[in-house]
Amino acid sequence: MATALPTTDRPDRLAEKHRSTLDQALATIRTRAYWSPYPEHPKAYGEDGSLDAAAGLAAHKALLNTRFELDQPGTDGWTGGEVSPYGPELGIEYPHADIDVLLPAMRAGTAAWRDAGAEIRALVCLEILSRISARTHEFAHAVMHTSGQAFMMAFQAGGPHAQDRGLEAVAYAYEEQTRTPAGRAGWSKPQGKRDPLELSKEFTPVGRGIALVIGCNTFPTWNGYPGLFASLATGNPVLVKPHPRAVLPLALTVSVAREVLAENGFDPNLVALAVERPGEGIAKTLAVRPEVRIIDYTGSTEFGDWLEANARQAQVYTEKAGVNTVVVDSTDNYKGMLANLAFSLSLYSGQMCTTPQNLLIPRDGITTDQGPKSYDEVVADLAASVGGLLGDDARANGLLGALVNPDVKARLEAAAGLGEVALASREVVNPDFPDAVVRTPVIVKLDGSKPDAQAAYFSECFGPVSFAVSVDSTADALELLRRTVREKGAMTVGAYTTSDETERAVEEVCLEESAQLSLNLTGGVYVNQTAAFSDFHGSGGNPAANAALCDGAFVSNRFRVVEVRRQA
Repeated sequence: MATALPTTDRPDRLAEKHRSTLDQALATIRTRAYWSPYPEHPKAYGEDGSLDAAAGLAAHKALLNTRFELDQPGTDGWTGGEVSPYGPELGIEYPHADIDVLLPAMRAGTAAWRDAGAEIRALVCLEILSRISARTHEFAHAVMHTSGQAFMMAFQAGGPHAQDRGLEAVAYAYEEQTRTPAGRAGWSKPQGKRDPLELSKEFTPVGRGIALVIGCNTFPTWNGYPGLFASLATGNPVLVKPHPRAVLPLALTVSVAREVLAENGFDPNLVALAVERPGEGIAKTLAVRPEVRIIDYTGSTEFGDWLEANARQAQVYTEKAGVNTVVVDSTDNYKGMLANLAFSLSLYSGQMCTTPQNLLIPRDGITTDQGPKSYDEVVADLAASVGGLLGDDARANGLLGALVNPDVKARLEAAAGLGEVALASREVVNPDFPDAVVRTPVIVKLDGSKPDAQAAYFSECFGPVSFAVSVDSTADALELLRRTVREKGAMTVGAYTTSDETERAVEEVCLEESAQLSLNLTGGVYVNQTAAFSDFHGSGGNPAANAALCDGAFVSNRFRVVEVRRQA
């Protein structure tokens, strides 16, 4: 029998508040239509208990230079050290956990969480997301000052878009768990003249064990929420190990989750935080603990490959890196193509796993609605479009944000020596944060046929760096695209063409190599942006990632169905 919640009206109250949202999410992942229950506009907040802009900023400031209390078991000290990419030190200390104490405590509440059933788990997760949503302004400042995103991007990507991804994971988790009927099912097998064989069967989704979420620096909530909520909704305790430079957004998340779990009669230790001391490097230690049965990771290919090879006791879901490519064959909207690409290259200083890196352009040029354009003209016009977009420093700061760490700056500076610079990077001053490192993108021209150029464009160069690669033909571009996706992986592929034949050919490459494709984007949708409930982030079918956010495969192996048969 399912364990009852201490207050009997809690399931009804949760259902009244959130069941319609869950139903809409379930419907939308089937229709793939646009939908979001979480407001994108900052002015939508401030009512119904949510924090408006002033209250959110005040809440953020109140956390600075304090200790972030969580009341977790096994706290053996305090640690911190986050410095905003915009300059200021956050001064926040977080509890440091003795893992040998914390992990057993996390498992203590698993039975009650399992017995609550898929619906209650989903509704509790939706309550967590609802409370996070009410504090979106506060979370936005936390994301901004740990990732370097500009405020509006931190607000939207770190707030409602991340919450959408969390809700999407809950919906998929609920759908997968309820494929098998809940409760007892009768089974009767006729035996001719003899009495039938009869059994009573009960099926229970059971989580695998402790799930470890290894957070990233650039999108701590957007990349962290799918795994966190997929594991929690399928019955697993979740240990969140943030990136040491981006602890605050996930610490806030853990705090909200623990509060909601406790209020609804569950052990708050079902969600816990593991913050490392400087240089401690606890991710590898945690990843191979026998208690850890699920791992979600976003970050470098090197560590993702290590996890896949060494964390053998766990189901490992990785989003690593790739070399994202755009094939430019032809266009009937040259101005729109340039504007779309310019924005895609500039957004968040290219510090997105979906930002295009390689632009493959035939050396003989392309056809456009403005007449033929040579390779040199296309590259020069794109450079001018980026320069125009970022010519005003205020707008540039709003799009670029700040470089998240010194490694990005080093790659940007080194890229200028790899080929002919079509667009030089320039420094942008942020008057509100004079210590912020803000740089515009660099575009480097490379001859795709030369071996030294291949070494450059065949390596991931994370940050505001793009290579305009000249190729002999569109056919050669497609072969290079195929090789790139197969060997290096790609989170995104873009293409521009007016040819039905070329469109079919690039589609075929992406279908065969499992890469997500965007065709002829010239408006306000960009190749490096995806919408929850509709778009899949990654495919899980090429080296860039072994999972997609979000599909049934992302959640279905986080639990197993255990059957109990009884003689009727």
